[in-house]
Amino acid sequence: MGSSESVRSVYSKYATFSGRASRSEYWWFVIFYSLAALSLSFLDSFLFGDVQKDAALYFAIIDRPIFSSIFAYATFLPALALTVRRLHDIDRTGWWALLGVFVLIGTIVLLVFMATKGTRGANRFGPDPNGGDATDFNEGTGTVYTSSRIPDVKRD
Repeated sequence: MGSSESVRSVYSKYATFSGRASRSEYWWFVIFYSLAALSLSFLDSFLFGDVQKDAALYFAIIDRPIFSSIFAYATFLPALALTVRRLHDIDRTGWWALLGVFVLIGTIVLLVFMATKGTRGANRFGPDPNGGDATDFNEGTGTVYTSSRIPDVKRD
């Protein structure tokens, strides 16, 4: 399947999630999409300027990347349908397309985990890298707490 035939096929099957798509159909469309998105991004920059220069203007509607946004919205559904059909071609269910969403969610969850304070004292993976131990909860009174869920309450 050639490049123009591939693009026509994707848009003619705009929301068709059944059937199969060949590798050539998929990759020709990816190349078309990438070149079109890049070209429209340049057009947006040329017509509306570099949005990232002035953060205050970024939220004004005139400074948004209008053409590339319209293209992205118009192409989302056929690209998703193409991805599902391509997954069908390798004998996978279309639900595998959600893996991209989970990667994003997984990244956010990991960022939250990385920003969370670690458990005090040693845990099953080793000693506290900050040098603390479980007696820190009671300011050295010798009472050892092994759970990290106990709040740190200062005594008067």
